Amino acid sequence: MGTDNEVEVWHAMRATYRRELDVMHLLEKENLGCFVPMQYKVSIRKGKKVRTLVPVIRNLVFVHARPSDVQRVKSQITYLQYITDTRSGQKIIIPDHEMQRFIAVAGSYNDHLLYFQPEELNLSKGMRVRITAGDFAGQEGVFLKVKGARDRRVVIEIQGVIAVAMATIHPDLIEVIK
Repeated sequence: MGTDNEVEVWHAMRATYRRELDVMHLLEKENLGCFVPMQYKVSIRKGKKVRTLVPVIRNLVFVHARPSDVQRVKSQITYLQYITDTRSGQKIIIPDHEMQRFIAVAGSYNDHLLYFQPEELNLSKGMRVRITAGDFAGQEGVFLKVKGARDRRVVIEIQGVIAVAMATIHPDLIEVIK
C-alpha cells in the first residue's frame, strides 16, 4: 500500500479518552516510531507514596511513520486522530530536527521541566539561545520568563502543539543566537 518515495515524518496526533499509552503499544507492535511526553507524578496508593510515569498532556501522541502507514493504522484504531492547525486546517507535521530537539529534552523525564500549551507563552518576547554545556548541550530554544518559575528558562516548542521549559540553566552555559 505504501509507496517507495514516501518518507517518514512526525505527525502530531490525539488518542481520545486517555488512550495514548494503548496507541503507543499498538504502534510499537506495528514497528512504527512514536513518542508520548511523560513525567513522574507522586500519588498516594494504599497509604504509600508511589512515583509513576504518566503522560504530560492527555491524548497527545507523536507518530513517526510514512503517511500511508499512519493512514493504515488510523483506519484500525478509530480513536487515533490527526491534530490540525487551527488556521490552515492542515495536519500538523513536525520537522525531524524540531522533534529530535523536543525528545532530547522531554525524554529526560526531568522533574524540573514545565509544559505549556503554545498559547500560554509569547515566544516573541524571548531571545533565541543555544545551550553550550551540561545535559542539554547543543539544544536551541527561546530564553524567557515563564509562568510558574522564578527565573527565565529555555523553552523548546513544537509549533501549535506543545512547549517545554527546561530546568533553570546558568546564564554562563547559554549563548545568544543572532
